[in-house]
Amino acid sequence: QVQLVDSGGGLVQSGGSLRLSCAASGRTFSMYEMGWFRQAPGNEREFVVAISWRGSSTYYAASVEGRFTISRDVAKNTVYLQMNSLKPEDTAVYYCAAAMKDLGDRYYYPNEYGYWGQGTQVTVSS
Repeated sequence: QVQLVDSGGGLVQSGGSLRLSCAASGRTFSMYEMGWFRQAPGNEREFVVAISWRGSSTYYAASVEGRFTISRDVAKNTVYLQMNSLKPEDTAVYYCAAAMKDLGDRYYYPNEYGYWGQGTQVTVSS
């Protein structure tokens, strides 16, 4: 079992920045990949970014590449999402997720992740 606690959301103006954190506990040594997804009202949960827990590979959705940066601190079992140049369309609840297997090229499928944080609201005003 892995427990995830995500935090750092808030209200920011367009063009601003936020930094989300996801702290993992439990069987973190079994994790392969961690990701961030987001869900706006009326929309399906969509992939934002993922990082290999055991390596350095990162994967970004086209909509955030160049603005968002994912990083991890293995010693602290924490993943960070630095979000810059935020836009109103980035408004959503952001969830971190952990996968206990190598996802290969399936990192953008929410169903491949077995553990989820509770979500943190990000609101970008225009």
